[in-house]
Amino acid sequence: MQNNLFQQARDAVNNLMNGNASQTDKQAAQNAIQTAYNDATPEEKQQLQQLEQQLKQHNQLK
Repeated sequence: MQNNLFQQARDAVNNLMNGNASQTDKQAAQNAIQTAYNDATPEEKQQLQQLEQQLKQHNQLK
C-alpha cells in the first residue's frame, strides 16, 4: 500500500520547484512532509528528508 501522505508531500515540493509559490504554499509543503514522516517507511523517510532539503534550498534562493 502506497503512503498517500508521502505522495502528497512529494507533490507539494515538486509544485514549489516548478513555479512561484506563496509563503502559504511553502508552509503547506513543510507540513505535508512532517505529516507524512509519521507514517513513512524507512525508505520514505529518507526521501522525505531529501524533499525537506530541496525545500530549504529553494527557500534560500528566493
